[in-house]
Amino acid sequence: MAKKSKKSDFISTGSVAQNRRAHFDYLIEKVYTAGLELTGTEVKSLRLGHANINDAYGIEKNEELFMSNMFIAEYANKGYASHAEKRDRKLLLRKKEIIEIINELSRKGSTLVAIKLFFNDKGRAKLEIGLGRGKKIYDKRESIKERDWNRDKKRILSEANH
Repeated sequence: MAKKSKKSDFISTGSVAQNRRAHFDYLIEKVYTAGLELTGTEVKSLRLGHANINDAYGIEKNEELFMSNMFIAEYANKGYASHAEKRDRKLLLRKKEIIEIINELSRKGSTLVAIKLFFNDKGRAKLEIGLGRGKKIYDKRESIKERDWNRDKKRILSEANH
C-alpha cells in the first residue's frame, strides 16, 4: 500500500531540489528563471520534494529548449495516470531569451545547467538555469583554495572578536 502523505508534507513555495555542484563544475555566466511544462502527477511529486536535478542539462529541439535527464519520481497515489521519470521537459521562456540561449549553446563548450528547482510565490514550479562553460581541473583547484581560505578567514575573524 502506498504511503499516505499529509497536507503538511507538501511544498507550496520554496526550494524543491538544488544542484550544488553546478557552480563547482561550471563557470556560470548568465542565470535565467524558466517555467516548466509538467503533468499533474509530476507537480504532485514535486510538492512532496521527490526530484533530482544534479545530472540535468539543457538541449535544443526545433527552436525550443528542453531540460533533459531531470529526475522526478513517480507519484505514489497516482491511480491510472503516471509519467516517465526522466523524460525531456520543455522550458518556458521568452522568445528573446530562447534565441539568446540557443545562440550561446551553438558555441563550443557552452552548456545549459539546472541550478535550482523551486515553487515561486504563486505556487508555480520554476527552474533556475545557468548558461556556462565547464571548468578545467586547475579552475576547480582554485575554487577549492578560495573556499578554504574564506572558511579560515571567517574562523580567524570570529576568534579575534571573542
